[in-house]
Amino acid sequence: MGLSYHYSFRAPATTTAGELRDFLGGVEGDARLMGFDPTIVVAGPYDTPERRGFARRIARGLVVEDPRLRDVRLPESACWCFSPESGLCRLAPEYGVLLVVTDARGCETVFGFYRFPRVITDRDGRELMPVADAGGWSSGSFVDSPDPRYRAIVRRFREAGYVASELDEFVPAERR
Repeated sequence: MGLSYHYSFRAPATTTAGELRDFLGGVEGDARLMGFDPTIVVAGPYDTPERRGFARRIARGLVVEDPRLRDVRLPESACWCFSPESGLCRLAPEYGVLLVVTDARGCETVFGFYRFPRVITDRDGRELMPVADAGGWSSGSFVDSPDPRYRAIVRRFREAGYVASELDEFVPAERR
């Protein structure tokens, strides 16, 4: 059994991609000073098969379960792991603003934000349902390392008001 450092981020819908990119640019400078190399901030839509493939590799997606999604056909580009029998899908992000840092072993870690669609539509473009909390920015991930530099990066997010949750399994339960 391994330990992990879990974190999730959230920013309001009123926050622009440019504001998030500027924030992550500042965090990137700190990450470089901490010894991460290479680092990069990337931002853009997931509007092509290649970009959607990239998003699928790095994003968890937003889990949506609703009876309105039963027995419908959703566009393949809009979701991952869709089950029309149960009405459960993992909604794909539309846009991302991300900081990628690389440690000395070459392991990449992604910090940042994804925007998900406001409405789920079927393959014919008909609106099926609104998505709760969509329009805002969110993400969640983890790193399997006690390295304090990851906590320093998340601390920058916390100081900016972007941390939604955080769990450090490397810290004994009585100290959490």
